[in-house]
Amino acid sequence: MSPGTLGGEEPVVDVVVAVHSELRPVERAVASALTGKVPVRVTVVCHELDPGIVDARLRDVRRSLAGSPHSMWLVCFTDGVPSPAGPFNHGLDCAQAPFVALMGSDDVLEPGAIDSWVRRQRLTGADVVIPRLRHGSLGAPGAPPGPGPTVPTPPVRPLPRRRLDLVRDRLAYRSAPLGLLRRETVERLGLTMTAGMTVGEDTWFGLGLWSGADVVAYDRRGPAYVIGADAADRVTFTVKPVAEELACVQDAVARPAIEALPRAARRAVAAKLTRINLFSAVHNRGTDHAWTQRDLEGLRAVAVALAGFAPGYERVLSVAERDLLDALRAPTPQGDDAVAQRGAQLVILSARRRRHGTPATLRTRDLRALLAREAPLRLMTASVLTSRL
Repeated sequence: MSPGTLGGEEPVVDVVVAVHSELRPVERAVASALTGKVPVRVTVVCHELDPGIVDARLRDVRRSLAGSPHSMWLVCFTDGVPSPAGPFNHGLDCAQAPFVALMGSDDVLEPGAIDSWVRRQRLTGADVVIPRLRHGSLGAPGAPPGPGPTVPTPPVRPLPRRRLDLVRDRLAYRSAPLGLLRRETVERLGLTMTAGMTVGEDTWFGLGLWSGADVVAYDRRGPAYVIGADAADRVTFTVKPVAEELACVQDAVARPAIEALPRAARRAVAAKLTRINLFSAVHNRGTDHAWTQRDLEGLRAVAVALAGFAPGYERVLSVAERDLLDALRAPTPQGDDAVAQRGAQLVILSARRRRHGTPATLRTRDLRALLAREAPLRLMTASVLTSRL
C-alpha cells in the first residue's frame, strides 16, 4: 500500500514496526506510536506474512487517522530467514523522514513518547535520543502491558547532561538502538541490522550508533518505551547453538569502526559484551543442558576474541566474573565426561556470579580497579540510580 493512501502530513518521524506472526498485537504497537502531535508515519513491514491479515487487524487504527497528522502503510518483505534483521533493514530503506525509530510489534510506547523525544532532540541537537525503557507486565490478551520494572540501562552518570559519552555513560549496555535516530546519521555511519542473525542482529548497529553519533541525548524523564511481555514466539528467547547465539559478538568486534575505537572505549565495550552476551550464553543453558565440546569451543572462541580485542579489560570484572571467564578461556577438555564436568563447573560459576551483593561479586581481584567506572561497585550504584531517576 502507498503511504499516500492513508493521509497525514509530511512525517517528521518514520517508525518501523516489523511483524512476522499474525499472533502479534501489532495494532497495539502501531496505535501507541500515533498518539502525539508530531507527524509520524508508521511503516508496518509484514515479514513472510499475508499483509491482508495485518491490514484487517489495523482497521480500527486506520480509521482513527482521519484528520490526524499521522499516516500508516504496509509493505511486504520476504527473505526466508527467521531474523528481524531483514524486515527492519527494509523498513529503514523505505524511510524518508528526517528521523526514524524502530519498534517491536509486541512493544508499546507510553503516550507522548515520540513528542518527548523530538522535544529533547530540538533542545540538544542530538543525532540520537535514547528513551527510558521498562518491562511491561502481562495483562489481558491484546491489552497494553501494565507497569513493570525499569530497565536500568544505560547506567548513566547521575546529573542530567545535554550529551552522553560512550565510556563515561556506559552506553554499550543499551544493546538495542531504540529511540529517535537521525536518518542521515544512520546512513553516514553505514548502520544496518546484521543480515541473517536470529539473535543480536542489532549489536553492531547499537555500538556503531553510540560510538559514531556526534550527539547522543537521554530522555531520562519522558514517557517510556515498554517491552511487551506477551510474545511467546520471540525468536530471540529460544536457546540456540553457542556459535549462533554469540555470532553477534564476533561480528561486532571485527567491525573496523569498533576496532578503531580508543582503548578505553574498546575495554568498555568488551566488558559489556562479556557480561551481557558471553556470560548470558552460559546462564541460558542452565543445569539441564547437555553440554557438548562444540558448546565449550564456541564459548572459548568468543572469550579469546574479546581478550584480543581489548587486552586488559577483565581487570574491572568481579572475582566471580573473573573465575567464570578463566574457565571459559581454559583449553577445551576432551571426552564426554570431561566436557560434562566442565559444563557443570560453568553452571556453578555462573550462578555464583549472579549472587549480587556478595563479596565475590563486588570485589575485583586487583584492588586498584575496585572503584573503576566499569567495576561492580560503581556499575551497580549507577544502575540503581538510573532505575530511580
